[in-house]
Amino acid sequence: MLNVKFFLFLLTLILLNVVKCKYVYETKLFQVPLDHFGYQRNETFNIRYLVNEDNWDRGGGPIFFYTGNEGQIETFAQHTGFMWDIAADYRAKLVFAEHRYYGKSMPFGDKSLNKEHIGYLTSSQALADYADLVNFLQGDRMRPRYPVIAFGGSYGGMLSAYFRMKYPHLVTGAIAASAPVHMYPDMVPCEVFHRIVTSSFKIASQKCVDNIKSSWSELRTFLGSQNNSDWIKTKWNLCEPVKNATDVQNLLDYLQTMYETLAMVNYPFQSDFLMPLPAQPVRVVCQYLTDKFNGTQLFEAIGKVIEVYANYNRKPDCVNYTNTNYGNLDASGWDYQACTEMIMPMCTTGKDDMFEPSPWNFTTYAEGCHKKYGVYPRRDDARIQYGGDRIKAASNIVFSNGLLDPWAGGGILNSISSTVTAVVIIDAAHHLDLMPANPNDPEPVKMARNIHRQNIDKWLREFREEQTKRP
Repeated sequence: MLNVKFFLFLLTLILLNVVKCKYVYETKLFQVPLDHFGYQRNETFNIRYLVNEDNWDRGGGPIFFYTGNEGQIETFAQHTGFMWDIAADYRAKLVFAEHRYYGKSMPFGDKSLNKEHIGYLTSSQALADYADLVNFLQGDRMRPRYPVIAFGGSYGGMLSAYFRMKYPHLVTGAIAASAPVHMYPDMVPCEVFHRIVTSSFKIASQKCVDNIKSSWSELRTFLGSQNNSDWIKTKWNLCEPVKNATDVQNLLDYLQTMYETLAMVNYPFQSDFLMPLPAQPVRVVCQYLTDKFNGTQLFEAIGKVIEVYANYNRKPDCVNYTNTNYGNLDASGWDYQACTEMIMPMCTTGKDDMFEPSPWNFTTYAEGCHKKYGVYPRRDDARIQYGGDRIKAASNIVFSNGLLDPWAGGGILNSISSTVTAVVIIDAAHHLDLMPANPNDPEPVKMARNIHRQNIDKWLREFREEQTKRP
């Protein structure tokens, strides 16, 4: 009997491990130049890429290439299930490339993010890495043998679109999901992101929005008394007490990021993309914020929201409100990118959103960047490099956006041409269409994935027709 129990225990562990490691891949290294655009530094380093060839037709099957974004590549490989779901149908090779300066693709090891080394962290350098890798995967052939379809979500979606635009001879087409390519200065109102966050909470409950909106001033008043610091630390399970004005601001910033993230990953199923969260997390947390509160009742309710956000998996960890990383995603380098080329103005008004008013000022922003990194942001650099909303000359790109996603405010919501098209998904959060198929997926998401497949079919057909015409 004991042997049977032990066997069942081992079987359970194996099954749990299979579920956790849903997708299987081989990790490889590829050598790239430190600087693709200068000729004075000849250093090289390795970027990682993950490969699965289980379904690949080596005679001419496509390469599905994920343009890695701001984090370790395993996170994106495990949560871009759409690529895995369709690989067998297309007999495709799957490749997930890690972005330089993220994960383990560090040119200077542990010192890569130091001021003296971080300067080679740019989108254009990363795209050049991917171009070299694709050329290698093609066998360094003058005429590519395999069609390459780029996939990406969020910043990765921007990169997949830019990859097709900058290297059309290497990339046959691109699925750019939740790609805020219009989020640059003067292209959309700076308050659009937080208006959509608020809208997502309003769908769940107007009272929830009202309580969050009133909580900011009440918290500032409450935390103004040193006597209340221990109460908040205990009730919210904070790692550190709130001792001064800086701590107060850090805590409020943490709460704002919490609400933003809940809206962003408001998926119809349980997910651990950024952190473990229940299905429809906005609706779940809003159930605690629908009453009329007195005294500290509102703060106790917010404590329950924090519990869902920071401790849904019931680990006994305290809440580190000074941690700026997105849960599972180590995106430490993104702040530098946002201080150089990826300038995406964000502000709050306190009128059309549920946050404290916070204007965006480029001069103030630039000085903060210079203080941190010794650099000044180039306000229009990305728009000039990649075209902003002037991309009619591009082709074979699908921009998909879910209307529950705050980043949709900077996305392309109308088709630009017959080959640069928009897919708007009514009931979807951040790049839900790239997630694995789930029984709880809304119909618009299923339709979006069918449209993606139709475009991939078209691009592959055109590639093969062109191949037959070659001498």
